Amino acid sequence: MILTKKKPRILIVTPEVTYLPDDMGNMSNYSAKAGGLADVSAALISALFDLGADVHVALPDYRSIINGYLPDFFSKELDRIKTRLEDERIHLAEDRIFYYLTHVYSGYSDTNLKVSLAFQREVINNIIPRVIPDIIHCNDWMTGLVPSMARQMGIPCLFTVHNIHTVTATMAEIEDRGIDAAAFWKRLYFREAPGSYERARNITPVDFLTSGVFSSHYVNTVSPTFLKEIIDHRHSFVEPCLRQELTNKWHAGCADGVLNAPDPEFNPAIDEMVAHNYGPKNHRAKKRLNKLYLQEALGLDLDERAPLFFWPSRLDPIQKGCQLLADIAYATIERYWDEKLQMVFVASGEFQRHFNDIANFHGIKNRMSVNNFSEGLSHQAFAGADFVLMPSRFEPCGLPQMIGCIYGTLPIVYNTGGLHDTVNHLDLDNNMGNGFVFDHHDSNGLAWAIDQAMAFYRLDGKVKEAHIRRIMTQGVLEFNHTTCAEKYIGIYERMLQRPLFP
Repeated sequence: MILTKKKPRILIVTPEVTYLPDDMGNMSNYSAKAGGLADVSAALISALFDLGADVHVALPDYRSIINGYLPDFFSKELDRIKTRLEDERIHLAEDRIFYYLTHVYSGYSDTNLKVSLAFQREVINNIIPRVIPDIIHCNDWMTGLVPSMARQMGIPCLFTVHNIHTVTATMAEIEDRGIDAAAFWKRLYFREAPGSYERARNITPVDFLTSGVFSSHYVNTVSPTFLKEIIDHRHSFVEPCLRQELTNKWHAGCADGVLNAPDPEFNPAIDEMVAHNYGPKNHRAKKRLNKLYLQEALGLDLDERAPLFFWPSRLDPIQKGCQLLADIAYATIERYWDEKLQMVFVASGEFQRHFNDIANFHGIKNRMSVNNFSEGLSHQAFAGADFVLMPSRFEPCGLPQMIGCIYGTLPIVYNTGGLHDTVNHLDLDNNMGNGFVFDHHDSNGLAWAIDQAMAFYRLDGKVKEAHIRRIMTQGVLEFNHTTCAEKYIGIYERMLQRPLFP
């Protein structure tokens, strides 16, 4: 590969953003992207390093967080990068606004904008001149101004869209934070035609996410299908300006989709948060033990034969489709009452109270357990459950459906975005597929998929065992960061081979 021969220097600019609701881990109260250092970026950087890339990383200097004033998850992921990279490859952007944050981001949009501008100022003014990269890889709106500067300097820049959240600010606000926007203002994306610099500076808003797409030399989403859905106008919530710029990049041959992959720690054979470790060959007996362990921990009826459905995603009715399950949850439990069907939720979010109300009203807490997000409980649920519920209305990528396959917990998904790219409906006759897919996003569609899952659950144990063994083995081979990193390397190579137009 070109990268292993010429070793171009790659600077990955990541703000360490996640998309978590209240009390879901240490980086809560902020919604900007599904990923970042504590999720995708850390493993990608490590995988690129293993594949021989000269990789550097720029991130804000969150001193309080890095020094351990928050739970260990963030620090552990940063330590992982430090073990893969020498210290001079980790470039911390310095500003007092980062130093004393007790969460990666506040719950206030104006503060998050200031954090973003301070981070990008340091990247543009100090880190890029120090690193002198051959390629810059930026992530989401928090880095959306950097591609404009990169194009001005003639440095190939990849911009990854993890989610569609964006912000706007005037050039006056940007320049007041120390970024010389006047040097590359014509490469920014304005919500209205700017006319001249003088007219645009104080009143015309700059769209950060769309600027990143507009100015970058190459762009990718974290799902090939989600990219195509945006281009095909499948999602009305996508801003027209973002859709148009992604479409322009697509038709220019400068857009692609690269699926994320779960953290390597999501492996039931080595997962320290699982009571009974297992692999494809012994999953049948060990998953029963994990189910009993989970049932006892949550106060559910103890029954290794009870089909157990697990909800792993935040309870967000806008994206995740939890209202579809709320419509049919009790009816489903009642329909399969004799088979003792159970549901477990390990997820925070505004819709959680609806499932608590269902469990309380019908007196079925022995069949339905609703819990705030917990990293350890989530791992145990993947190990103990039979099925993972992911009826998302849209999904830029999604990870729980991949994790479910690796753990032998088959996903039930709506046919969209990253779910379409990673889950194929189970075909028993041809020994293919890895889950259950429905095409109509309503409660009837979800009920149909659950019925399909239950039909599979009723099969002879040895038949199920063979299919789950195949799915687990394929999951490990397909859903990993080495595969993900190799695809990014392919994009880097194409970028280096293309002429850079001004």
